[in-house]
Amino acid sequence: MRIAVTGSIATDHLMTFPGRFADQLVADQLHTVSLSFLVDNLDVRRGGVAANIAFGMGQLGTRPILAGAAGFDFDEYRAWLDRHGVDTESVRISDTLHTARFVCTTDADHNQIGSFYTGAMSEARLIELKTVADRVGGLDLVLIGADDPEAMLRHTEECRSRSIPFAADFSQQIARMEGEEIRILLDGATYLFSNEYEKGLIQTKTGLTDEEILARVGHRITTLGSRGVRIERAGEDPIEVGCPEEERKADPTGVGDAFRAGFLSGLAWGVSLERAAQVGCMLATLVIETVGTQEYQLRRAHFMERFTKAYGDEAAEEVRAHLG
Repeated sequence: MRIAVTGSIATDHLMTFPGRFADQLVADQLHTVSLSFLVDNLDVRRGGVAANIAFGMGQLGTRPILAGAAGFDFDEYRAWLDRHGVDTESVRISDTLHTARFVCTTDADHNQIGSFYTGAMSEARLIELKTVADRVGGLDLVLIGADDPEAMLRHTEECRSRSIPFAADFSQQIARMEGEEIRILLDGATYLFSNEYEKGLIQTKTGLTDEEILARVGHRITTLGSRGVRIERAGEDPIEVGCPEEERKADPTGVGDAFRAGFLSGLAWGVSLERAAQVGCMLATLVIETVGTQEYQLRRAHFMERFTKAYGDEAAEEVRAHLG
């Protein structure tokens, strides 16, 4: 099964200021703020929803096709993804712009000042999925993740016009989208991904009820945090899958991306929806135990040991046959 993953490719530049921002602000001079903070460290992490999802799928051996836009500085990041089983040949490289970047400083009180540079992500709207499909011999599914909004609309319309099944995954872009845009992006999706808050926001902005949304999509997949995930289909009982026990909670960033990576890998293997969701929850657990979205290691014996403990021998045997 050939799955293309569209969405953002970015790097995070995270710094720590040992003092308090509040101590540096003068109440009657806030209209002319000019500050510079001497930070203790700089942590550069690879990120972006599409790259995170593709990395997880690569770890599981399903060879995803990454179809996002990056800058002329992408060489090192590309090499990392290539080494971890991602097909990066369909990444569009900008001649003039840097890869999208989030720059953030956190103070001693955990307050943050950050900026997001869109950069090359704005060129994602120039990616044609037909070109991607022709290169790999056709696409069985396209995940349309958070990206340049024009790119998300174009990819969705192209999937519909070319009868390519697609998964709608708005995530961070829901906040800036209007109801009509969301309706366009979800209509006809084989899978609709969201967390609980986003689920409510989708309904509020579109004015659609649960039943009306289920009539427009094949499957609605809602992540429930520590409670796992719920999969809904029109006219059928929901499927609910819990999360494996965590060994520690280090960093929640990228957990949703990891779930999607595991779930999509399960689809690529041809296992049941329940089994795919279990794989997604297991991978998400590995990520929450690690600082950084692509810093975890998938050691297969360890993965299967914990998967067996969480979901039983029968489920483990089915997954082991695909995981190796």
